[in-house]
Amino acid sequence: ASGTVLKILAAEGAPARVGTILALIGKPGEPTDAPSSLAAPSAPAGSGKAAPAPLAPPASGAPRELGFVSPVVARMAAERHVDLSAVRGTGLNGRITKNDILAFVADRPSAAAQPRPAHASHAVVRAADDQLIGHSTIRRQIAEHMVLSQKTSPHVLTVMEADMSLVAAHRESHKLLFQRDGVKLTFTAYFIAAIAGALKAHPLANSSWTDEGVLVHAAINIGMATSLGADGLIVPVIKGADRLSLEGTARAVTDLANRARARKLQPEEVHGGTFTLTNHGIAGSLFAMPIINQPQCGILGTGAIQRRVVAVADSTGNDAFAVRPVVYLSFVFDHRILDGASADAFVASVKQILESWS
Repeated sequence: ASGTVLKILAAEGAPARVGTILALIGKPGEPTDAPSSLAAPSAPAGSGKAAPAPLAPPASGAPRELGFVSPVVARMAAERHVDLSAVRGTGLNGRITKNDILAFVADRPSAAAQPRPAHASHAVVRAADDQLIGHSTIRRQIAEHMVLSQKTSPHVLTVMEADMSLVAAHRESHKLLFQRDGVKLTFTAYFIAAIAGALKAHPLANSSWTDEGVLVHAAINIGMATSLGADGLIVPVIKGADRLSLEGTARAVTDLANRARARKLQPEEVHGGTFTLTNHGIAGSLFAMPIINQPQCGILGTGAIQRRVVAVADSTGNDAFAVRPVVYLSFVFDHRILDGASADAFVASVKQILESWS
């Protein structure tokens, strides 16, 4: 809807039932008292149907029609041994939501008495001087997404080392030229460009697993994990990364990262990714095992670029020692889609592009 937000009615981070009025939008100066008719969702005019009422808890032993149950809800219920017929749905038309499952488990009186599986963790004991930091909405979402990813994909890590000498030289000779055009040339732009080229050469790495088969994506949309400090991280997506020049890639990297930290990204700018880059080397980390951003096939982590002594061939073909800027490329992939050989071929392609930059 177009207009000005006049009044916010829903608290940030609080669950809201589908159809609840979240805010009022209109012209500046308009009255902001919501009519009573907006207090709850109503049926379309002329439909002859009343607004859906919340479902009452079923009588003991009396099954009820569940209606549509999403795969996420079904999986959560199975993992937590929840009988869906006993759960009161608060979604549209009484649909059961994730929050309904979590609330039911939290309120289940017999939960404490139920035997725990052998692998369950022990309850956290809080000391008097411990500090409890409440979970933000984004932190909860990240936690749920990471746990779901680990349960969904068999994660496998492969690591290669890349010589960044040519990339570093190219950046040094071009960064002022880019800066005159208002573009900050970072190593991230080179990594994005190298990944895009490698995905074109190895399209299976640009795919998603489905029950019907492996879905190979035509578009190459690369997400870049961006830290939001204590709030966690967000992954803005560079759409059509394979069609961008280095300058276009650098411009997109700077723009998306700046707006991500300023909380000014649009919803479509964090969706549609087909592969993810995470630069964990900013704080000095050499290599890591990132978690796949579902439903993608893989994620590439880049460590800190360090100058190290390496063995190289001199002009006569003899081995010699030299100091080179090198980086570890940590590729975590879904083993349902890629095997070791195909994963290594993809990382080797990224490495080759970086080491042959001109």
